[in-house]
Amino acid sequence: MGNIKKVSDDLSSAGQVTPEELQQAAQEGFKSVLNLRSPDEAGFLSDEQQQAQAAGLEYANVPLKPTEANQLLTEQAIQEIANLPKPVLIHCAAGARASGIALIANAISEGLTYEQITEKAQELGLNLEQPHLKQFLLEKYISSTAKS
Repeated sequence: MGNIKKVSDDLSSAGQVTPEELQQAAQEGFKSVLNLRSPDEAGFLSDEQQQAQAAGLEYANVPLKPTEANQLLTEQAIQEIANLPKPVLIHCAAGARASGIALIANAISEGLTYEQITEKAQELGLNLEQPHLKQFLLEKYISSTAKS
């Protein structure tokens, strides 16, 4: 699995995974998979849940659109990450959504500062304009500093 980015010890992100890569993820010690793709996206693996469970992985799917932030679904994804056995492999089509959500979950669990988040995003090659990450940063950091 060449496209995995390790965000923290518990969270890694990737683009679309194959059934073989799900097996490999389980062999590498991952305990669960969070798929952020919507079933109507091209390339969505329709039997991914069965494939993941056959590999011994817990599975969750929260369909986040790549182009628009959705606070409710972002929070649902963060909740799934909190509840899934670690380490979690989070994936989407190309990896940007997955990396953004992993970074948000990591920021919440470790209480990262805005500077630490931007530094981590740079390390991961993640654009801070990624819709879900941008909305999180605006709500949690930028708007709160503007008010004070």
